[in-house]
Amino acid sequence: MTSLNEAALPGLAHRLPVPTYNRSAVKTGIVHFGVGGFHRSHEAMFIDRLLNQGGSADWGICGVGVLPSDAQMRDALKSQDGLYTLVLKAPDGTETASIIGSITEYLFAPDDPGAVITKLAAPDTRIVSLSVTEGGYCINDTTGEFDPHALDVIQDLEPNTVPHSVFGLITAALAQRRTQGTPPFTVMSCDNIQGNGNVARKALVSFARLKDADLAAWISENVAFPNSMVDRITPVTTDPDRDSVSNTYGLTDTWPVVAEQFEQWVLEDNFTNGRPPLEDAGVQIVNDVEPYELMKLRLLNASHQVMSYLGYLAGYRYVHEVCSDPLFAEFILGYMEEEATPTLRPVPGIDLDAYRTELLHRFSNPAIRDTLARQMVDASERIPKFLLPVLREQLDREGPINRAVLVIAAWSRFLEGADEQGTTIEITDRRRHELQTAAGADQRKPGSFLNLTEVFGNLGHNERFTTAYRQAREALKHAGALSAVQELTDQAIPARRT
Repeated sequence: MTSLNEAALPGLAHRLPVPTYNRSAVKTGIVHFGVGGFHRSHEAMFIDRLLNQGGSADWGICGVGVLPSDAQMRDALKSQDGLYTLVLKAPDGTETASIIGSITEYLFAPDDPGAVITKLAAPDTRIVSLSVTEGGYCINDTTGEFDPHALDVIQDLEPNTVPHSVFGLITAALAQRRTQGTPPFTVMSCDNIQGNGNVARKALVSFARLKDADLAAWISENVAFPNSMVDRITPVTTDPDRDSVSNTYGLTDTWPVVAEQFEQWVLEDNFTNGRPPLEDAGVQIVNDVEPYELMKLRLLNASHQVMSYLGYLAGYRYVHEVCSDPLFAEFILGYMEEEATPTLRPVPGIDLDAYRTELLHRFSNPAIRDTLARQMVDASERIPKFLLPVLREQLDREGPINRAVLVIAAWSRFLEGADEQGTTIEITDRRRHELQTAAGADQRKPGSFLNLTEVFGNLGHNERFTTAYRQAREALKHAGALSAVQELTDQAIPARRT
């Protein structure tokens, strides 16, 4: 068995593709916060592809971790010289694998925040990219304003502190670059948020303004924040994934990445200080990302929410199980066609009928084994960003809302803490206490859940929505998830076929 590291690459080349470039000659042009599975299956893979083409040696990646849990990634990448195996699985069960080498450094901020600031302030660093989750930007979904709630962000706002948060570290580095006369880097969000570049700008400038108003003005004027749409389903790595890499390739990899074959990255051409030729690696470089972004968020990401709570209550645990059930497939497709798609703008070069069909095909891939549990983490951040915008727009236009409403009712039922078989549900959400308190009140007085204004804003005052919600909650209570989905689907199918 071969342990994965730089010295092992020559001996691995006959088993699977390995980096063809001299990794020791690669400079760090990108610093990335949030090195998880998705970053390694997506941005790092695209950069690796460019490096293998031989023309982008200035664009290697330095990963940065800021959370205590990131120590595991630090240790894994350190032991493997930043290398890891990327395994891509097709719906027919076939797979391809390669060794990715674009992450040439990794810094763990709690070890040495000064080293992170020095790396960020270095002239070679020209892009700082982010995959810090939907909740990592501290933007209030109701007001749209910066609302620092994470402990590390609050601590970094105190005077004369050593920064530890993403925004604290970036702000400190930009202050150094301004003082040194070094051009600022681009801040490039890779998170699933509508207008992710705009959100990153709002968060960083707002944070900086609380520290130094002049610096904030300089950042606002000089730093680019491109919007982007990113897509590749990447489940959490499991021990069977590690065993599979070991058995198939004779390779010990502490933290491989498994993902679907599909890939998409649509990126606004808006950079402060240069960029790699990402279009040569298959990235779509465009002037306006929004049509693609809305398509993905309201069809793919929202559909994850649409399937998850109802599917979990009904006893399913994996995405492919739910989407292989004809009833749920019809329900999900009905949501996409009737509720989400009418809220979209025309998407250049995209056939939306084909896109929706492809999504169901991707969701049904049994080789990926993506869990419903992964999709429900921090639902109080995801539902307001993916599902509620569709609901609000359909309420404004007096369009169909029943599927989205049933999903929200199922979320409240899910938060009671047990599925319909009585199996305990583990809730992972920073608002867990408030959510479960609201769901408990909902049991006594249906509709109380909608008074959670930090999630729903003023939706709880919309009579059409609240009436439909109470009916959906009642259907779930008395008939269960499958029957509620069946009834709604039976009502909808004749209308869709006329």
